[in-house]
Amino acid sequence: MKKVILIVGLAVATLTSAFAPEFAAAFQWEETAVNVGKIPQNIPHVVKFTFTNEGNAPLIISRTQGSCGCTASEYSQEAIAPGAEGWVKATYNAAKSGPFNKTVTVFSNVEGNPVVLTLKGEVTTD
Repeated sequence: MKKVILIVGLAVATLTSAFAPEFAAAFQWEETAVNVGKIPQNIPHVVKFTFTNEGNAPLIISRTQGSCGCTASEYSQEAIAPGAEGWVKATYNAAKSGPFNKTVTVFSNVEGNPVVLTLKGEVTTD
């Protein structure tokens, strides 16, 4: 009898954990790549990337990293609740003329992270 109760108990525990809801945050980006076109030299250009947390747990961005010293970034510091919106801003210091392709890497608690955001365009001297 004890064996039967043990087996039934293990079966119930296994089935309960198998069907337990998973809680996870999930990005839904409005866009992950932006072509800013032509921008003037020596004037920093800001691109704001927005997203919605499509998951069922708070989304937390732990840090962002620009691809070089000419690309700075900032981001939503608070936890983004499920269904709420957040943002990442990338500021490109357009010091050199010519085409550019820069990235900001976003590290978070989302499975499959990091996410790479891209901004590209051309810096003009006129």
